[in-house]
Amino acid sequence: MKILGTGSAFPKKTVTNDDLAQVMDTSDEWIRSRTGIERRHIAVEETTTSLAVEAARLAIDRAKVSVLDIDLIICATVSPDYIFPTLACEVQAAVGASRAAAFDIGAGCAGFLFALSTADAYFSTGKFHNALIIGAETLSKMMDWSDRSTCVLFGDGAGAAVVSAEGNQLLSMVQGSDGAGGMALKCNNRPVSNLYRQLGAQNYSYTEMDGSAVYKFAVRTVPMAVSEALEQAKTAVDDVALFILHQANRRIIEAVAKRLRQPLEKFAMNLQEYGNISAASVPALLDQVLREKRVKNGDRIVLAGFGAGLTWGACVLEMQVEE
Repeated sequence: MKILGTGSAFPKKTVTNDDLAQVMDTSDEWIRSRTGIERRHIAVEETTTSLAVEAARLAIDRAKVSVLDIDLIICATVSPDYIFPTLACEVQAAVGASRAAAFDIGAGCAGFLFALSTADAYFSTGKFHNALIIGAETLSKMMDWSDRSTCVLFGDGAGAAVVSAEGNQLLSMVQGSDGAGGMALKCNNRPVSNLYRQLGAQNYSYTEMDGSAVYKFAVRTVPMAVSEALEQAKTAVDDVALFILHQANRRIIEAVAKRLRQPLEKFAMNLQEYGNISAASVPALLDQVLREKRVKNGDRIVLAGFGAGLTWGACVLEMQVEE
């Protein structure tokens, strides 16, 4: 696998911690000290689809490939605009990738890693050659904005990558799930209500999180997954140029850095600007570090995602970038 191009997109509306303090019992100091988040981008006119399409078009343009050469589209999301059609099919129609098979993956904040691994597996069959991988979310529509412990953490956005089967950048991939812990982060879907089971009017369900449980899961699981991916790639942790972790909480990233005995400077972060954007987090940050030329040709980097499910994924990439 080789990454040909990346892209990202965010809503125009920026909401600071001080903005939230005007409408709920919180403060910039409370949010920043516990999470590292300073602001987030919230959709007003944008949708999950429009953000995904914008990120996809940027990735396709930078990849310098024809949309007709894309034969696979995988979108990772927990907040699509429709139950069906899928987000991937909406993106396919918008960008004109008429020859692609398209489907969605729901793996929470690890979604982009799961989608990347799925594309790699499809590549191994020889039937697919170029894939568009997207993580896109509008989590703001799934928040209870009176629950200050949860809503302040999340934002909206999208990240995308065009990847090719012609390459050897992907050195290893680790995935895992712990469904027994899944209720630590949840959002209910429609309950069964039909001719034979009448529940009456239903209110929307919002995101619920056991923050302590998620934190403990992340700081235990992420270093384990990263170490396993590095072992598979025969790469020493000290030889990693950059770690791109899911941007959930600065404290989690600091704890992972400590457990891996690596300087925090090697961990890219943009959560202060965007908050937690779930499946969009890793690809959006990857796009940012590539545009900022923080990665050199031959550098080995680690991507890692973790979240709802509970799920996790980590991979090692040997980068091929133009100097």
